[in-house]
Amino acid sequence: MKKSRLSYDEWKCIVSKDMYGKKVNTEFFKGYIGLIDIKEVSEKQRWKFNGEEITVCDKGLKWLSILPQDDFYCITVMMNERNDILVWYIDMIAEQGIDIDGVPYFNDLYLDLVVYPDGKIMIDDMDELEEALFQKDITQEQYNLAINTSNELRTGLLNDVNVFIDYTQKCHGIIK
Repeated sequence: MKKSRLSYDEWKCIVSKDMYGKKVNTEFFKGYIGLIDIKEVSEKQRWKFNGEEITVCDKGLKWLSILPQDDFYCITVMMNERNDILVWYIDMIAEQGIDIDGVPYFNDLYLDLVVYPDGKIMIDDMDELEEALFQKDITQEQYNLAINTSNELRTGLLNDVNVFIDYTQKCHGIIK
């Protein structure tokens, strides 16, 4: 399993960024919400969707991190400079914590959901999840956790894109 930090250090194309974040404990949300303002990149990163390219990493873009305390997923919301949502990227996770330097992290369970503003949901890296189980990098229980979490998200929080947009905007309002 890969450990991912909410500083997104694995994105080597990000040359400079500002980071903000805090633990939140409200009736609406319990967990960590963070925001990264991307100041400079060595190279823009683009993803293809429906035959179009979406820039997900570039100067001026923002990434909102939503890490619920007692759930097994982490949402990264990629937004433009006007705070319009470009795409959501949701990692299924095994566990989470905070590193000694105060940066939250999670142990990635390979399986991801990519959600587009029109509500379309793409399942990503199912092959990596299956390979991790085959190679015994994860247990059957962790495999099941990733699948079940993905299914619960698709039938729950992601079932109505307008509700998901509202949820995202409320989280963004907490950290803004």
